[in-house]
Amino acid sequence: MSAAPLDLEVEGAEEHGIDPGALRELALALLAAEGVEGPSALGIAFVGETEMRALNAEHRDLDEVTDVLAFPMDGVDELPPGLERQLGDVVICFAQAERQAGEAGVELRAEVRTLVVHGLLHLLGRDHEADAGEMLARQDELTAVLPEL
Repeated sequence: MSAAPLDLEVEGAEEHGIDPGALRELALALLAAEGVEGPSALGIAFVGETEMRALNAEHRDLDEVTDVLAFPMDGVDELPPGLERQLGDVVICFAQAERQAGEAGVELRAEVRTLVVHGLLHLLGRDHEADAGEMLARQDELTAVLPEL
């Protein structure tokens, strides 16, 4: 079985040493694991602290830097055959990821990978703020088996 086509737009990854091809592999593997079929479009952007603070203030009314934000579009509703699913965008603050990796004593790439998985799960409709731990449990399951960055 071949992977569904993925129209992936990546911004700011290479300047932080993150391979866009590795992000594609990670996203494709996650979408397959979550049963998302058909063509999909997705954006992943790495931004600085100022931009992340502004996005968090605008969209969540929190005037602080956060690690990852997700902006879902189509969700997982059934679409007509051949129509590209617009998953949305995942935005990651690289400086915050660096801080968190240091505090947790993990490799920076592992922290970024976890944030990508977290953001993608939000795009697929999961919400750790509203569930009883299912999203974060699934995140742990996926990060144990999905490709590394």
